[in-house]
Amino acid sequence: MSNIELLTPEVGAVDSAGLRAQDADVLARWAADRAQPWWRRTACLGALAGRVPEARVGELLECVRDPGDDGTVRRALLELLADREELLPWLRHEDRRSEAAYGLPEAVLKARGAVGDLSAAGELATLAFSEWRHQRQLGEAGLDALADRHGAAAVLAGLGGGRPEDRAYAVRLRARADEDVFDALADPGRRVAHLAQWLLDDPDRIRRQLAGAPTVDAALWAAYALHRLTDDVAETRAVYEALGRPRVEVEGLDEELRRAIVHEYGPGCAEGSDPRWRIEALCTEPPQPLDVEQQLGSAVSALAAAGLAPRPPVSCGEANQQGGGTYHVIGYGEDGGEVFVSTLGRFAGDYEDDPVVREALEGAGLRWIDGSTGAIRVTGLGVYYFGSRDPLDVHTLLFYWQD
Repeated sequence: MSNIELLTPEVGAVDSAGLRAQDADVLARWAADRAQPWWRRTACLGALAGRVPEARVGELLECVRDPGDDGTVRRALLELLADREELLPWLRHEDRRSEAAYGLPEAVLKARGAVGDLSAAGELATLAFSEWRHQRQLGEAGLDALADRHGAAAVLAGLGGGRPEDRAYAVRLRARADEDVFDALADPGRRVAHLAQWLLDDPDRIRRQLAGAPTVDAALWAAYALHRLTDDVAETRAVYEALGRPRVEVEGLDEELRRAIVHEYGPGCAEGSDPRWRIEALCTEPPQPLDVEQQLGSAVSALAAAGLAPRPPVSCGEANQQGGGTYHVIGYGEDGGEVFVSTLGRFAGDYEDDPVVREALEGAGLRWIDGSTGAIRVTGLGVYYFGSRDPLDVHTLLFYWQD
């Protein structure tokens, strides 16, 4: 057995220090060997950082260009060889847009930044504006490489500034240069404004500027930034009151539903959410703590009294065999009936609006969420749900499951 095999006996068991001590040519030969498993090849590539043998570059570049090679290995090779100018024609070819390997199009974009391809600036800015952190990091790295090569002004000139992602990059550059970005709190793109508040770091400066905030939204973002920096709820509430307690009005959403939803989802809502939801979550009283077990017991007893033969409640994660969320499922009857009981309040419902189940649970003090109430969309509140961060309806928020 070779030294490389001894140092990489199986996936997840790699002696990285031992690999770094190996001869670079040997490592490159193993990394280019398609007969080796992907994890051994990527481990060898990691040990080659900063010392790729020139004689092996062509062989490694062929692996990068080979669509039949392993995608993880190709991404690792791009990371290792991204500064090779001879890669640029391949990187810029239109076929790169249809690469099927997971993450490879994004890795290609980052590599275009690394070799100084200014024509990639727009796509990199879009990638840097992604709601997925790993994509955002790749985009930012590519833009930084372009700025290091050509200067930030050249990158900005190529972007134009008309898109939210262009303005977000400009805000980042200003903050990095220790310039004030308070004015960006009024940006019409909420994600740009969210970024600007995140980059504010001086509470006293924010206080001095708050009274002159050009819009209500800008003042709310400033208050949110202050709270992030100080945890002073009283100060946040004072701003909220001075602004007239602004909130997003949603037709049909009563106060009981609103309170349950805002305090569950407002604190961690998506970056593009209306800042009114964030501030309302900070400044209003949450619902009274719910005794979930007591509520479930009452629901089961009510269903049993109605002759519906309920089964023991199970969490939504158990019912779906993975994940978790904000409700329990109570199965009943011989026909596979199910009713949902929320953990956010006294809310129950199903997809059938079963009148017998509804009457039983309402008699036990639960509130039935019928089809029309459940269909109310809570606008301006972005909540992560199976890859999307769009506003959801009441039924999905009360009975939320995510794998």
